[in-house]
Amino acid sequence: MILYPAIDLKDGVCVRLLRGDMDKATVFPNAPAEQAAVFEKEGFSWLHIVDLNGAFEGKPVNAAAVKSILSQVKMQVQLGGGIRTLEMIDTWLNTGISRVILGTAALKNPVLVKEACRLFPSQIAVGIDAIDGKVAVSGWADVSNMQAIELAKRFEDVGVAAIIYTDINRDGAMQGANISETSALAESITTPVIASGGVSSINDIIAYKAAENSGIEGIIIGRALYDGTIKPKEALVAVK
Repeated sequence: MILYPAIDLKDGVCVRLLRGDMDKATVFPNAPAEQAAVFEKEGFSWLHIVDLNGAFEGKPVNAAAVKSILSQVKMQVQLGGGIRTLEMIDTWLNTGISRVILGTAALKNPVLVKEACRLFPSQIAVGIDAIDGKVAVSGWADVSNMQAIELAKRFEDVGVAAIIYTDINRDGAMQGANISETSALAESITTPVIASGGVSSINDIIAYKAAENSGIEGIIIGRALYDGTIKPKEALVAVK
């Protein structure tokens, strides 16, 4: 199981939102590249980055911050937020991103996802963010009538590297992870699932590790790392 420390970018700095609300952002002091270097030094092999402004505007906004991170670390990086064309995907992969995350495009332009998987095998993930089981897009500003499990099943057998599933109600709230719902999603599909949202203690990580056989292959951790409620060394040992 892989742990993905998260860097969320808003206006060029590292932030954490509360349940996706851009007006409820906690800004952290380290510059994005400095924070990425800290995560790498602590022993993480992957990094999860979201361009929050890009998610709302539908195009990359924090490209300079992303590139500064790539220049400072050797760890693998997955990136989401405002990536909605094949040209954008190609540009980011050529810049050094290991995996591109398609979220809004997965709901609104599934053909793009399938074509991207064909052109860039093993380098495309689908981000499914849900409120009460329903998919939210455009930076979580719009909630659809599509169920998360239904959307995940649409991308079976097209070559998606992973489904990144976020429970928005838990995200940034430090209230614990929705392990049962994430496990149910993972069990319903063959695509590996990366869990996100609400991971607030080592007990959440241990519980996800215990549910690994359901198809959960990774966990994204955000605020708990910044606040120190999860210690990197302890977390990494827990998933071995």
